[in-house]
Amino acid sequence: MENKLDKIFGVKKPVIGMVHLRPLPGSPKYDPVNMGMKKIVETAVEEALKLEEAGVDGVQVENMWDIPYQRPADIGYETAAALAVGINEVKNKVKIPVGTECHMNGADCAMACAVAAGAEWIRVFEWCNSFISQSGFIDAMGAKVSRMRSSLKADVAALCDVNVKHGSHYIIHDRSVAEQAMDIEAQDGDAVIVTGFDTGTPPTVEKILECKKAVSLPILIGSGLNIDNVNELLAAADGAIIGSWFKEGNNWKNPVSFERTKAFMDKVKAMR
Repeated sequence: MENKLDKIFGVKKPVIGMVHLRPLPGSPKYDPVNMGMKKIVETAVEEALKLEEAGVDGVQVENMWDIPYQRPADIGYETAAALAVGINEVKNKVKIPVGTECHMNGADCAMACAVAAGAEWIRVFEWCNSFISQSGFIDAMGAKVSRMRSSLKADVAALCDVNVKHGSHYIIHDRSVAEQAMDIEAQDGDAVIVTGFDTGTPPTVEKILECKKAVSLPILIGSGLNIDNVNELLAAADGAIIGSWFKEGNNWKNPVSFERTKAFMDKVKAMR
């Protein structure tokens, strides 16, 4: 089976940094006077370049500030258009790979944006199975998005969360995390993302290894990795997606910190 991470990044244990677009048009916090699209794009490019200079292997552009998040069927054209513009501008300025995500589980929107803007992967909170999120019931998107990817002739990888943060999985509590990872592999996902229960909370080594043992797909850490636990956790995984730790004060709402990111990436490169 082709390892999509190797194809995209070409390095061992790639680390993806987050570019959180400020509130986009249509979201409640959008501020056209002080943070219109021009400023949103400028800020995104500035942070992407800072992450690149600090040594990350790729960046993921997403609409993290579009709070409260809508479910996939309710995500509007304005969000798709603005997200695609943000991805495109970042893609044109950095030399490292670029991916995207659309909250909440707007994988079809993300796929359309990825194709339009040249992104190489999408993150999907719920590729298969279901959970109750902060936005309500979130159902599987894999069947729809895989067909969409095929019809668009898109070479875009699907990095899929298992037992994702931000919600309750009681509805499928009779299935272990490893079994859910097996579902992702069986349903043609390209990688499994393992998280803690919330943003900034890490998964356990045991949880990572359970998934690693159950599937042949690459395993990514999707939350809570920091400079203190990176040796232990990243040793068990195949890569990571990092938001909070690369921000000032370990808070995803703050600007990217070059110093924090570089110190972390220096440690990762020593591990490699």
